[in-house]
Amino acid sequence: MIRYALVCDRAHEFEAWFSNSASYDDQVARDLVECPHCGSTLVRKAVMSPAVATAGRREDDIPPEKRLKQLADQVKAHIRKNFDYVGAEFAREAREMHEGKKPQRLIYGEASFGDSRQLADDGVAVTPLPDMFAPVPPKKAN
Repeated sequence: MIRYALVCDRAHEFEAWFSNSASYDDQVARDLVECPHCGSTLVRKAVMSPAVATAGRREDDIPPEKRLKQLADQVKAHIRKNFDYVGAEFAREAREMHEGKKPQRLIYGEASFGDSRQLADDGVAVTPLPDMFAPVPPKKAN
């Protein structure tokens, strides 16, 4: 495995692991490498220093709970930036897009378990998010 420091066309820096350099080249060529901050697939390798063992803290030393929180924060930021919040209208909006009554777009909101189950049973692509990955809804305008 090899870890690369990457940067997207919007100057967001992040890291990703690949089985080898050919795997990186292949995935970038097929637009499979995506910036976790903005979703851009225009990424390149960033300048990085070689991994040198030191007495300092290594990434492997970070507690799993802290790494999970970092990942959750990245997921929430991605959703907030790229999805439209539709609140309690989520089930209706998702169904209307699925039926072609409204144009497709990325949305998030709230739905009951029953509504989510019915959407999934009807072939509508929905994914419930655990609370730690769900962004806080935007504040309503006064």
